[in-house]
Amino acid sequence: MATGFRLYRGLEVYPLVYPHRATEPGSGHNYDEGFDAAVRIQEPGSSGDAPRSRVFQLAVTRPFQSAGDARRASAAYAERLIDTCSQDTNILDLEL
Repeated sequence: MATGFRLYRGLEVYPLVYPHRATEPGSGHNYDEGFDAAVRIQEPGSSGDAPRSRVFQLAVTRPFQSAGDARRASAAYAERLIDTCSQDTNILDLEL
């Protein structure tokens, strides 16, 4: 099974994709209305310590048409956040 994350500049990046409209009880998934996305950025885990992480929601005006589009956008957003963070600041400590 795939781990679901990739390393970018020493941080683990986890794309989080979910249906735009919540599933109603007793019915199937509703993928017709598109997908929303967020990304979890996490420090790599070390033995014994719980790694620090933070979730960043993508601010978009419309849902993504496909889960693949949402996944790619969340990975690109994480890269942009990490790249624009100064070297003396940790992305997990930023106020956004």
